Amino acid sequence: MHLIAGRHRLPLLGWMPVARFLKFGAVGASGTLVNLAVLYLGQEHLFTVVRSPEMRLNASLVLAIFCSTLHNYTLNRLWTWGDRKRLFDKQLLGQFGQYTLACWLGIALQLIFTKILAAHFHYLIANVTAIGLAGLFNFLVNDFWTFRRMRLLPGAGDPDCPPGPLIHDQKSSSHVTATEPRFLLVCYGLATVLAVFVYFYGLDSQHIPKNGDEYPYAHITRLTANSAHLLPLQSQLNGMRNTKPPLLFWQGIISTMWGRDWTLWYLRYPSVVYTLLTAMLVFLLGWRVSRQLRTGFLACLTFLAFFSTYRFGRPFLTNPPEVFWLFLPFFTLLYWQPASFESQFLLPILLGLGIGIGLLYKSFALALPVTLGLSWWYLHHRDYRATTFLTKDAWKIVLMASTSLAIFGLWFLLDPDPHAIWREFVLGENLKKFDPHGSSYLMKLLWGGSSIWSLALGYPVNAGVLAFPVVAVFFVAYKRRGQLTDAERLLWVWILTLFLVFCLPSERSSRNLLTAMPALAVLCALNWSWISRKAFVASLIAAGAAIAAMVYLSVRLQLGMPGFQLYSAAYWELLAGAGTLVLLALFVPKLTRPTVNIAILLVYLSLAAFLRPLDGPLGSYSAKVQQFANGKDVWVPCNFRAKDEGYRFLLPGAHIHGYREGSNETVTALSARYPLFAIRLPFEDTDFAGYKVIGQRLELRSRHSARELKDMLLGRVFERLFVKELLIESPGAGLGAPVAPRDDDCR
Repeated sequence: MHLIAGRHRLPLLGWMPVARFLKFGAVGASGTLVNLAVLYLGQEHLFTVVRSPEMRLNASLVLAIFCSTLHNYTLNRLWTWGDRKRLFDKQLLGQFGQYTLACWLGIALQLIFTKILAAHFHYLIANVTAIGLAGLFNFLVNDFWTFRRMRLLPGAGDPDCPPGPLIHDQKSSSHVTATEPRFLLVCYGLATVLAVFVYFYGLDSQHIPKNGDEYPYAHITRLTANSAHLLPLQSQLNGMRNTKPPLLFWQGIISTMWGRDWTLWYLRYPSVVYTLLTAMLVFLLGWRVSRQLRTGFLACLTFLAFFSTYRFGRPFLTNPPEVFWLFLPFFTLLYWQPASFESQFLLPILLGLGIGIGLLYKSFALALPVTLGLSWWYLHHRDYRATTFLTKDAWKIVLMASTSLAIFGLWFLLDPDPHAIWREFVLGENLKKFDPHGSSYLMKLLWGGSSIWSLALGYPVNAGVLAFPVVAVFFVAYKRRGQLTDAERLLWVWILTLFLVFCLPSERSSRNLLTAMPALAVLCALNWSWISRKAFVASLIAAGAAIAAMVYLSVRLQLGMPGFQLYSAAYWELLAGAGTLVLLALFVPKLTRPTVNIAILLVYLSLAAFLRPLDGPLGSYSAKVQQFANGKDVWVPCNFRAKDEGYRFLLPGAHIHGYREGSNETVTALSARYPLFAIRLPFEDTDFAGYKVIGQRLELRSRHSARELKDMLLGRVFERLFVKELLIESPGAGLGAPVAPRDDDCR
């Protein structure tokens, strides 16, 4: 009841101009009728003297669009934004020009989103979704730009300003939201649209930044879908059947329609949806705590600019849903405090259900850091009065933990083989993380790649190019430790809790800290102006270096493939635009802070565009080759468990088997063993003359050896990064002896 009663005080629910948006929609609907009516009049009456049907239709369309635009502008000025008529600070003609430009931008966005979504959904669904997104964009642009207010006089009421948050000690948020630069907010809004596009662009690529776990997870999902049963999970990987709880695999089964739409895009798009939902929570929390939309946008863009978000938030992995569901309870408590902390039964049960869903994606072990973090938050809320906490809040923690573990326990209840879950998941997957693997626990704690010191670097490592501002925000927090707001203290508590808990296992990885990255993004945004400009300059220099590296590799790759046009003019324009933005941000101080996240997002987009030719005809097997391999046994190189799973997307219908890559296998040796196989060779290698090459493609190498990494540092980047892969038929292979699939190399 407290949450419902406080609805009018919430930034999104209470301030969001729903009535104005509904008026805007009604005007748009009436404008559609005007458009149709004028189009009919022009086609049937006004332009009948025009003999050419095409010219007559064009003239009618121009008149219809002009009349409907003028109609919509007039009604929006007089009715939708009629309360601002006395506050408009621009001429009528100029305002109409702004409105027209906003309309055309909305149309362009609708076309872009329709084309992108139509590749994966029915075109009508794609168009309706695109209309909704473009309509929202159009409304925001008109609200913040076309019909924006002049700066209000002191004491003037502003119906669209969000009221202050429930957090009253935010000393740095005394500015009224109405004074925020509207143009800057529009730019941040457009940058958010760009971020959404960046996260969906190239999602079907084999070469997106990812983790090798995606292949085993896809393998388990495919076999479980083929079994026509949700449980037990199915796998041919040694000791990796119950490697994770079933929710991720069920998600993949549903998104691929039980494997019928078996593509990387259908496997991955739910991950992006989860990541964007988390970004929305980050936006709302940043806005809520600071009372500034700008801070909300900064927090959202910072989270999406973290390299860990881009790397782990798009592939088919447990991390996107894990981060969302385990950050949700902390978001809820902070967003709706103090009412959220005082809720007796409803909210603890709901939070326990959400945490349980997160556990069903990853592990029951995550209940420990979440429970400790929530306990610390409740104790902080009680001003560290232990007796009050024990009597009023401890049972809520127990209720949340019990509910979440009960949800996780459904796996044991529903699976026909719970003993296998205990053996493979509880003992094998979780308890083995405490095994120091030969060395002492204390030695591994204090020394080596899994030490607490390497884990301490996890937060800046996860931030990627933003590592410099992230390190700076730790120093800023220490310097301002006596001035931190209550919200900042709580967020730091969650970050510290997660670090301390994951110091306990012997296997320590920065990936374990991903659940705290949303909180870190909010803290960065809250302290954006406190962070030294030098930290942002360092990030921009790193972004510029990445762009320069892509320019170099693109030129080298194009020169190495003279018969193909690998990159369009749009790609080079993208690199030029990203580089120009980086230079402007470096040399124009007032642009440094606002544009650093945008520059990093453009680096990600440039990277996806740079790798795009590897997913086109140059990096894929042709339809003719796929038809040839359909139904045949094909042996492929494998340098990671289930890596051969990726070839099921390259050669659909083939029976894929793996052999160990890097074992000095030659064309001669492989041709004596396998009738049809793929082999990767250096660009300059021609040691395959006399063999029947069915097809070939360009490939990007991964998992380089120490020697290869040294060669790359010495300048041989291109030679070590790209290889050619040949699909070779050897009909005489294995004569006199049956060919046994060597799946053990990838299993």
